[in-house]
Amino acid sequence: MTGYALAAAEHPRGALSLELKSVNSRFLDLQFRVAEELRTLEPLLREAITARVARGKLDCRLSFAAGAAGVQSLDPAALESLRRVAGEAQRAFPQAAPLRLGDVLRWPGVLAGSAPDAQELSGVVGALAKRAVDELCAARAREGAKLAALVAGRVAEMRKRVAEIAPLVPEANAAYQARLAERLREALGAADDERLRTELAVFAVKTDIEEELQRLRAHIGEIERTLAKGGAAGKRLDFLAQELNREANTLASKSATQKIADGALELKLLVEQIREQVQNIE
Repeated sequence: MTGYALAAAEHPRGALSLELKSVNSRFLDLQFRVAEELRTLEPLLREAITARVARGKLDCRLSFAAGAAGVQSLDPAALESLRRVAGEAQRAFPQAAPLRLGDVLRWPGVLAGSAPDAQELSGVVGALAKRAVDELCAARAREGAKLAALVAGRVAEMRKRVAEIAPLVPEANAAYQARLAERLREALGAADDERLRTELAVFAVKTDIEEELQRLRAHIGEIERTLAKGGAAGKRLDFLAQELNREANTLASKSATQKIADGALELKLLVEQIREQVQNIE
């Protein structure tokens, strides 16, 4: 499911910002982009997210902007050490380009004296994570309600198609009996009642779809109950959609008439539409 949340907080050392973005995925896939000085807080963020989110590809960004109390200064000793090492490297590789200002500032230990302490900020980050996850879950819940309504509409269509198919079975048997009797008359000059009954019994067994219709009704009812119950239901709905697809395929293979085959095809199309949506539901 998709969602977006942004939470920010001020701290004496600077400003913290936490951004969460999620897109559809059948499983939970977390990607963290955390400021290096706050890397030790990643488990805290992971725990806050996994406690509330079970599916989706989720990107988490935690950034820190130093304030007036967090302005860093240059370490003279580190600068002198870097200058010495750079000089030796330049003599060994005279064709190499000299260090740029950005390279100097990124060198470990050059900036000193004001890096934020992760443990000091853990409480702020924890509160920030709760706010962001609450906002993300609210956005995903709104989308989930729309998806649930869409799935409910498709399920209602499936129930209607099953109700239309059920009366077609006696009609198919009667039509087959008439055709078989006509063929026997043409071949034998008269309809053989015993052979007619045997052929009809074989045909009835091959085309009996009552069991498939019963299972379709049961799975449809279970989906309706799951949607009405609410909560995290994506994986259960995904499983039920697979079972619906199985029964629709069997129904299609047993179709005795074009009308039943057309009804089975419509069921398969509706099941596929349901499967596309439930894979995105939490």
